[in-house]
Amino acid sequence: MSSTLSPHILRDKALEGIGKMPPFSPVLTKLLASLAKDDIMVTELADWIEKDTVLTGNVMRMVNSAAYGRMGTVSSVRHAITILGTNRLRNIVLGLSVCNMMAQLKLPAGWSTKQFNLHAVAVANMSDLIVQYMTVEYAEGAFVAGLLHDVGKLLLAVSCPEEYANVIAVAKQEGRELFDVEVAQLGFSHAELSQKVLESWKLPLPVQVAARFHHNPDNDDTAPGLTALSRALQLADYTVNALAITAVAADRAVKDPVPVLQASGLGDKYERMLKTFDQEMEAIRGIL
Repeated sequence: MSSTLSPHILRDKALEGIGKMPPFSPVLTKLLASLAKDDIMVTELADWIEKDTVLTGNVMRMVNSAAYGRMGTVSSVRHAITILGTNRLRNIVLGLSVCNMMAQLKLPAGWSTKQFNLHAVAVANMSDLIVQYMTVEYAEGAFVAGLLHDVGKLLLAVSCPEEYANVIAVAKQEGRELFDVEVAQLGFSHAELSQKVLESWKLPLPVQVAARFHHNPDNDDTAPGLTALSRALQLADYTVNALAITAVAADRAVKDPVPVLQASGLGDKYERMLKTFDQEMEAIRGIL
């Protein structure tokens, strides 16, 4: 049963949720602003992180986890940067900071913030791995695009909880994709809302566009001659969902993502990619 409210009214109601989003932490603000920079100084990144004691503790826990299998203990943020590199550690801190922000939202009963955050970080990591093996437009935005691609779902859950709970229930009962049920019942999708959020946060335009078209990259004409970031994001989202790391509807069966990865031009590179992905996710699961 579709909503009794018009798509226009529902969309406006959902967009009001942007004002309900928690404020960015100082570290998150600086990290997002740094996306336009090719590189960050080690001392600059370390100083940002070390001003947040909880964040520093989580970074140390993650870097010293068994998933990384390091000999000896990583004893400082600067030490972690020299081992992992500035870009990789920036991604780790982006993921932890965004997940902490999302955890502050008041969400309806039955909504799992942990599950949503795990999916977001998984897609971010998978996106970042995919662009290392494919020539993709604005590859440097892959991680943050993956991290925030589903933020429109949060807007719907916060601002239109009854309508969105019905969408989720229908998708589960009928075995349909959530995106398709959203469009059919609400008249718009979470992807459209995600773009609006990222626009309001002044994220780079390619990241906004990737979020908008991550379910239908054929409609993304912003990267002629290159693989659009939205297509890499779609592949990452598909792979993560195939591995049953979903944002909602946790009872999805595991599928083999390899045929699709191979057909996307990754060939046998998928083996190394999936191994690295498993390592990254093992480390992050202990923190979220």
